[in-house]
Amino acid sequence: MFDVKELQTSNLELQIINMSFQNNLEFARDLDAKDVLKSFRQHFFIPQHEGKDCVYFTGNSLGLQAKTTSEYVQQELDDWARLGVEGHFQAKNPWMPYHEIFPKQLSKIVGCRENEVVVMNSLTVNLHLLMVTFYRPTKQRYKIICEAKAFPSDQYAFETQAKYHGFDPADAVIEVAPREGEYILRTEDIISTIQQHNDSVAVVLFGGINYYTGQLFDMKAITAAAHAVGAYAGFDLAHAAGNVELHLHDWQVDFACWCSYKYLNSSPGGIAGAYIHEKHAADTTLPRFAGWWGYKKDTRFKMEKGFEAIPTAEGWQLSNAPVLLMAAHKASLDIFEAAGMDRLHTKRKRLAAYLHFILHDINDRQPEKVIEIITPADEKERGCQVSMLMLQRGKEIFDALTKQGVVADWREPNVIRVAPVPLYNSFEDIYRFGEIIRSILK
Repeated sequence: MFDVKELQTSNLELQIINMSFQNNLEFARDLDAKDVLKSFRQHFFIPQHEGKDCVYFTGNSLGLQAKTTSEYVQQELDDWARLGVEGHFQAKNPWMPYHEIFPKQLSKIVGCRENEVVVMNSLTVNLHLLMVTFYRPTKQRYKIICEAKAFPSDQYAFETQAKYHGFDPADAVIEVAPREGEYILRTEDIISTIQQHNDSVAVVLFGGINYYTGQLFDMKAITAAAHAVGAYAGFDLAHAAGNVELHLHDWQVDFACWCSYKYLNSSPGGIAGAYIHEKHAADTTLPRFAGWWGYKKDTRFKMEKGFEAIPTAEGWQLSNAPVLLMAAHKASLDIFEAAGMDRLHTKRKRLAAYLHFILHDINDRQPEKVIEIITPADEKERGCQVSMLMLQRGKEIFDALTKQGVVADWREPNVIRVAPVPLYNSFEDIYRFGEIIRSILK
């Protein structure tokens, strides 16, 4: 099994080298040599291309498999074979309370208290369950404010929730779009939209990071603006959890949910997570769709009528733990714990900065600009992802990248998304990516 102690790094933060970036292999390798997290790459399976590691830049879509994942899952399969139903109590990691493993680790990743976080279901299921509680529209207060071009699952959730309550989504769902000619939403425009709709707003519900542009929203400011007009504030953290620094409790965010298969590397369609601020989680009178596993633990097995919620985020659970999915999740979170979130954030910022530098250098060497980076340049407004608006030959360049061993992501009509992540990507990956683009442009 995976031993956290094997991966403990020194207490030193990743050194931010006080020099200008350089676009050459020696410089990239020097950055890697000084990286205190460099050994973590060897704990993941890197897809291969022609006998070499590919440049895998789609951790924003599906994180790579930790080499310990099969061991974690196999442990549960072995206990199932050996113990049958008694595995709920006698397995190495007893199944009945298996979900209780996660709050301590996840609280560090999303910035909350342990009683505010729970692992359950899938992202969109959790979003709907949370909207049951926090979107309770009235004739006066019924509007949902979100970003334009939210991920489709979010759009469909907002649309159908509004319809379910008898409202026209065209009126109830207010989308905040970038200004003409811009790609990034200005925080002041988000806040002014909230203020404009004032006491008609029921909930403000944004993605923590926009999946298309890679923009990291100011969740603290958005939450404060929502509360100022008497609305709830929630976030879909699919592209933020395990990626950027989060302080959900301190920001007073009311609720949030996320998947685990992107930056959290927890298997395709893996188990998801949810956060409910303790001021709400402790209120067992809040409406919700109930299930047996959200019922008070000390009387759960009396099987009595009348739902009595656990006074924590666990009170939103429906069913007992899907242990095999959770085992894969645990394999990744143990690596996060060993790496340390502060060191991961430091390296993530440095990787993104180097990628921005390489792409600008490519543009500077071309007769005409080829790439427009639509992800914010300010490191406080972005995570791992960099979205490249291709001004020339976009799909052709993307297809050529794929043929040369780069795993990236194409979004219509002309955006290539790439996301070097600190657990397993290197500065040499970024240099190689730049050289491949340059060779294609030649």
